[in-house]
Amino acid sequence: MTSLLERSGGPSTGSGSQGGADAELQARAPRRRLSPERISASLTLLVIAGLAVVSLRDIDISFAGVADSLGNAERFFTRVGGLSFPEPGELLQQTVLTVGLVLTGTLLAAALSVPIAYLAASNTTPHPALRALARFIGVFTRALPDVVLAMVFVLMFSLGTLPGILAIGIHSIGMISKMFADAIEQIDEGPRLAIRAAGGTRMQEFTTGVLPQVLPSWVATVLHRNDINLRGSVVLGYVGVAGLGLEMSHAFKSLDYGLGLGIALVIFVLCVVMEIISSAVRVAMLGEKDAGRGVFVRLFSRRSQAAPMGDAVGARRYGTVEQALRRPWTPQRVRNTMAGWIAVAVVVASVVVSDIVWGDLLSFWSKVPAVAAQFWPPDFGNYGFAVIGAAMLDTVKIALAATLITFVLSLVIGSLAARNVAPNRGVQGGFRLLLVIIRGIPELILAIVLIIITGLGPQAGTIALAIGGIGLLGKLIADSFEEVPRGPERALLATGATRLQMYAAATFPQGSRALIGHTFYMLDTNVRAATLLGIVGGGGVGYYLLNAGQGSNYPLVASIVIMILVTVLAVEGLAMWMRKVFA
Repeated sequence: MTSLLERSGGPSTGSGSQGGADAELQARAPRRRLSPERISASLTLLVIAGLAVVSLRDIDISFAGVADSLGNAERFFTRVGGLSFPEPGELLQQTVLTVGLVLTGTLLAAALSVPIAYLAASNTTPHPALRALARFIGVFTRALPDVVLAMVFVLMFSLGTLPGILAIGIHSIGMISKMFADAIEQIDEGPRLAIRAAGGTRMQEFTTGVLPQVLPSWVATVLHRNDINLRGSVVLGYVGVAGLGLEMSHAFKSLDYGLGLGIALVIFVLCVVMEIISSAVRVAMLGEKDAGRGVFVRLFSRRSQAAPMGDAVGARRYGTVEQALRRPWTPQRVRNTMAGWIAVAVVVASVVVSDIVWGDLLSFWSKVPAVAAQFWPPDFGNYGFAVIGAAMLDTVKIALAATLITFVLSLVIGSLAARNVAPNRGVQGGFRLLLVIIRGIPELILAIVLIIITGLGPQAGTIALAIGGIGLLGKLIADSFEEVPRGPERALLATGATRLQMYAAATFPQGSRALIGHTFYMLDTNVRAATLLGIVGGGGVGYYLLNAGQGSNYPLVASIVIMILVTVLAVEGLAMWMRKVFA
């Protein structure tokens, strides 16, 4: 049979001519030119990976230590006895209060993110300067820890839910506005330009030509952020924000571990229930296509046959526009309408149960200069820069080591949770459910339990971050692998390749760019989370941050916050550069 080389270079007359044809073919083959920027990015990745390995070695997490901790855990739970809970009425009140302040804070961020995203998107912003300002606001609010915002607002307002609502709302603006702006930049420009050609205003262009296209992305992002805020609300209790987090902090500080663990279990169940409700809302409002791939999403998708909100295909089933406007009240339409009114009722109820002292919103302005004066100028106090700088370095080490452990475990679990990698549906569903369970455990609660069992130090904080990050990074990896083009995978299967060979040669290489972006997002998240875990004794600069806040040493708080901001912004800038280079 004529070989490829013979067809391209002529008939083979011997080994010498065959080698010459091979060399000629290789010389003519196009070669991908590596840019200096891509080489620099690759070397940077290697350096970061090396630093993560060194950090993991310095923290000294060993399998023997983990095995000893298991024995300590058994003795600890035996000594604690059974779990205990607050009185049913009080537990219900605190649960409703927590859900109310989280929903209100998330909705505040959702509303404020709309104008910021409008200004941050390149195709809707009126001026490049406004775009730069809006992008900066998004990055700044995302980098500023919500617990620090809560500290500041506790000084300005009465104790209660309002400091937590504002802290959650302002911190969440960064993520929601970023995702919303990215969605706006990816729209089909046809409808917007058509409205402009017809003489429409900028507001009409946005509300009619842009918003209907990005509404599914906005709803999904807000719901995802609400889940994150519920888990993060636990730490706000340590700075005086009312809710389950405050009750849990009081229980652990008084060494009532049975009560503290009981409240932690309630928070975990609440997080899982919230994820189920979010999945149901995504399916009802967005349809199966835009609802995502979570295990609960598939559960509700099998039962929901209603047309998604804003779906043009669903509208065409009713014929003309006039017929669509007068479509009959089918059971699906009745159900979706009822769900919409229930959502409105839940929003109103959340604001009501939050028991906001509205007068504080008018009176706090007079307190701003005095509060700002307490924080400025920044000062490291008796600790000095060397001590706080070393603690900040420990925080970065914890984040790097946790990200490395999370990456390795998430790559395995996330791959098996992808339907084009898992050997069967049962395996995929099992690992998807595992990711949901892990994602429902707040890292702070996990860190508290580990600290109680193993003692104070970076080991507990690192393990807590590593385990907690699997739920998020594993889900992102699974979704990314499911989105890769299937052509290369099918071609390899057709040649008789095994599933492992298909994964190594097609699935993983195609998903590697998204994998890099997701890992840097995890590192960015871990830097902030490592700071918060230090508040409960997980090592790092968080310990000094909490002590400074409780001791009213606000210049030291300002110094630590500036260090955190610089670190987070540096990681954010590095991540943006990596995504740009490997895009």
